[in-house]
Amino acid sequence: MALTRNLIRDEELGAMSDDDDSPSGKRSKLDRFPLSRWELAVSLGVFLVFSSGLFCIYMTMPAAEFVKLKLPRSISDLRLLKDNLADYANEYPAQFVLGYCATYIFMQTFMIPGTIFMSLLAGALFGVIKGVVLVVFNATAGATSCFFLSKLIGRPLITWLWPDKLRFFQAEIGKRRDKLLNYMLFLRITPTLPNLFINLASPIVDVPFHIFFLATLVGLIPAAYITVRAGLAIGDLKSVKDLYDFKTLSVLFLIGFISILPTILKRKKIYE
Repeated sequence: MALTRNLIRDEELGAMSDDDDSPSGKRSKLDRFPLSRWELAVSLGVFLVFSSGLFCIYMTMPAAEFVKLKLPRSISDLRLLKDNLADYANEYPAQFVLGYCATYIFMQTFMIPGTIFMSLLAGALFGVIKGVVLVVFNATAGATSCFFLSKLIGRPLITWLWPDKLRFFQAEIGKRRDKLLNYMLFLRITPTLPNLFINLASPIVDVPFHIFFLATLVGLIPAAYITVRAGLAIGDLKSVKDLYDFKTLSVLFLIGFISILPTILKRKKIYE
């Protein structure tokens, strides 16, 4: 059964690739929308449910002195947001954490850019330990929601957006079925593939949910620690790019290499 599904997917991806290579395919790729009316209705329905829940949480939170808040898009926006929220977070810690978690999960579920600023904010407001716990929890919960949303309606969208990357990911997953957890940990720890793509593509290529969940929960800890710790010195940051310099990336890839070391050793024994 799994083999049949994989063959069907290969044919779908191959057909998409053939269409894209043709002149007419290249012209019409931006014109055609991959979701059917039913799939679009489901996605809008899920978005409205999540939005309604987020709105209800905001409405139950105590009123604040500041009137206008916006999601940060730069370090300067983040500093301003931190200054506005610091006193509020101290006065109403439980309500603030609830609102923070709901916002983070909403952004992660619907692939809204800016979660890295939310992680920095966690460090600035909560400290390292509590900040890492919150970031890992929210990122895992949001990735889980994104996983099931993609499982429901994501196939045509992913095939349309990233056919080559999806085909590559499917081939890599197929070669590593026996040590899939190690490979998924490597992907989560290192920036080899974007987390957004991993969240959306994993259910399409039949990554079991328990492996996806565990790899996300554990694999996001190193990057979360780096980002949250940087939030403690938010005044010294000039750009988000400062977070991941050569030294930081080297450490992440070293940890990622350790996660796939059992797979490498096993293959070596087989060849011997």
